[in-house]
Amino acid sequence: MGSAQQTEQVRNGKGFIAALDQSGGSTPKALRLYGVPDTAYSGETEMFDLIHGMRARIIKSPAFTGDKVVGAILFEQTMDRSVDGVPTATYLWENRHVVPFLKIDKGLEAEVDGCQLMKPMPGLDALLDRAVKAGIFGTKERSVISAANAKGIAAIVAQQFDVGRQVLAHGLMPILEPEVTITIPDKAEAEKLLRDEILKHLDALPAGTQVMLKLSLPTVDNFYAPLVDHPAVLKVVALSGGYSRDEANAILARNRGIIASFSRALTEGLSAQQSDAEFDAVLGQAIDSIHAASIAG
Repeated sequence: MGSAQQTEQVRNGKGFIAALDQSGGSTPKALRLYGVPDTAYSGETEMFDLIHGMRARIIKSPAFTGDKVVGAILFEQTMDRSVDGVPTATYLWENRHVVPFLKIDKGLEAEVDGCQLMKPMPGLDALLDRAVKAGIFGTKERSVISAANAKGIAAIVAQQFDVGRQVLAHGLMPILEPEVTITIPDKAEAEKLLRDEILKHLDALPAGTQVMLKLSLPTVDNFYAPLVDHPAVLKVVALSGGYSRDEANAILARNRGIIASFSRALTEGLSAQQSDAEFDAVLGQAIDSIHAASIAG
C-alpha cells in the first residue's frame, strides 16, 4: 500500500471523494433516506450493522472505483469493520483503488461568536495510531461557521490547523473542514474572512507541508482559487451542504480545481428495497454526474 501512490491519486485522480462517514447522530436519518425505518432495528449495534451494510453495498458497486471515486471518508466504526472479510480501508485501496480517509472529530461545541468549534478529542493520538495501522491515508474534521464573525472564524481556523498538525505528526493527510452554513445571509462575507484566515495559516506552514481543505461551495465562483493554487494545499474539496445533487453539481462545475466530497448528495435515491441492478444503476448515475461536475472546473 503506497502512500506515494495514494497522494498521486488524490492530487491528480479524475474524480471526487465519497463521504461515507455519517456518525451515530446522523445514522437514523441516513437509514430512513435509504428506506430503513427506525422500527427496523433496536439498539446501536443493529443500527450500525444496517448502515455498514449500506456502505459495503456502495463500496462493492461496480461504479465505485478509483476511476471516478478518488477517495472515501469513513466513520471510525467503518474502519474497524470489514467488507467481504477484508478490513474496509484495505478493501477500498486494494480492491477499488479508492484512497481511505477517516472522520476524526467528536462533534460540535455549542455556538460561540457565530461558530461551532470541535469538541475536545482526548483520545486522538490513539485513534490516529490505529488509523495508520488500518491503512488510512488521511483524516477529516468538521467545524461550522454560521455568521461572518471575525473572532469566531479566527478561532475555527486556528483549531482546524492545530488538529491538522497533530494529524500530520502521525504521517496522515488532514482534510480541514470549516463548513460555512449555506443558508446564512452573510455567507459571502463569512467566506472572505475564512479565505483570508486560511491563507494566513497556510503561509505559516513549514515548506513542503501540505493539507487538504473541505469547504462549502462559494457564493462567488472561483472565490477559493487562491487556496486551490496554494503550494501548501494538496486538494480543495467541496461539501454539498444541503444543496440537492443537481444544484451542488452545477455550482461545483463552475469552480476550477475543486472536486466534490458529497455525502447525502451521493446517496440520494438509493434504497434498501432496490434490487442490486437498480441500486447499481442509481448509484452509477450519481457517481457519473458528481464525477463530471468535479472534473469540469
